[in-house]
Amino acid sequence: MDNVVKLVFEIAKIGKSNKTFPPIKEVKPFHHFFIDDRIDELNELDGPWTRREIVARYLLLNAVLDQGPDVIGVRGLLKDVTNNLYKNEIRIFHRPLDFFKELNISIDNILLSHKSIKEIRSKDWAKTNNSNPERYNLFFAQSQRGLISINEILDYSVHRWGVPLSVPYLLEKDLSIKSKISVQPLIDYLESFESAEIMAQQLKSNERYGLGSALGDKASHLFSKWYIHTFQLNYRKDDGWSEWSYETPFDSNAGRVLFRTGFLLSVADLRDYIDWGVIQKNKGKSGKNYIRVTNIRGKKSTKLKTDDLMNNYNEIVIHHMKIRERISNSFEIQKLPNAFLLKSEYGIGDFDDGLMFIGTNYCFNNEKPNCVKCPIRNSCYAFQKDRSLIEDFTT
Repeated sequence: MDNVVKLVFEIAKIGKSNKTFPPIKEVKPFHHFFIDDRIDELNELDGPWTRREIVARYLLLNAVLDQGPDVIGVRGLLKDVTNNLYKNEIRIFHRPLDFFKELNISIDNILLSHKSIKEIRSKDWAKTNNSNPERYNLFFAQSQRGLISINEILDYSVHRWGVPLSVPYLLEKDLSIKSKISVQPLIDYLESFESAEIMAQQLKSNERYGLGSALGDKASHLFSKWYIHTFQLNYRKDDGWSEWSYETPFDSNAGRVLFRTGFLLSVADLRDYIDWGVIQKNKGKSGKNYIRVTNIRGKKSTKLKTDDLMNNYNEIVIHHMKIRERISNSFEIQKLPNAFLLKSEYGIGDFDDGLMFIGTNYCFNNEKPNCVKCPIRNSCYAFQKDRSLIEDFTT
């Protein structure tokens, strides 16, 4: 237990010193919002909407697109397309309908920006991932196939861009029908929920405003992290909107780091992960075992159970996430870091920033990660004791 707690705090400490930001400051229509990395005067109007509202709209789209294979490339794509569209007075975050009215220009800019980013990023991406630069493709729904046809681009553009842009537009229309005026309809909707965790769930599954298959669970929790931790957009400061009120947005980087360091194997057995489909034997690259991180969601364990840990866990799920009313006798693995960090100086956003920093700079998805320079090498089970966790498994 002590080793696991130490590891979680080490990762969170690294994250606090290496906070990750989507490059919104480089988006020309919004650069005047910022003083350093902080958005100044969140409630100041920019056209009909507050800065808080405009940034939330951008982050929602960014979270959807962030499911691509190269985070740097995906965020650069959104930044470049936004700059180009606004240069042509296609103001997709101020007037979401512009994206559809000028769909030909929107698609052309997505294609041109992708081509430019591929030329810059593909070789580095291929080297890190032991792949071919020609396979570099940010249109992730089609990333395993070759050239992209116009039908696939239309699917990607309308589904991945159009759906999140439609949410604030639909909220605007619904408010106008009710004769209500708001300068931040998306913000009002987001903070109508009891907690950030419930907001994350409703972003995907709400009957009227849910993004459905356009938004994964990881992406919805990434949005929660950006909203509360990274940019501090939230009005509400009660427990339901605290630094521990939403899950870690598990992605392949998070899963790889947590598996290799021994965190996942400390909280459940390898056999459990195989039975759950988290570890898929011989399904990865070159016949390695594939770690399907998303299948951890909802999986429960009692392996590290202590009274203190369960007290913290139940405080998290009842009072912060507000997703349970009664105490639980087991914990969901994905929520466990929240319980360790509760009431500390670190939030779950710090923990995720640490996972991202380590996963993208040291713990590469290949047989030769940069272990000797990794800041948590002394706490890493794979580096210290069992190299097979690196050599035989891939994400």
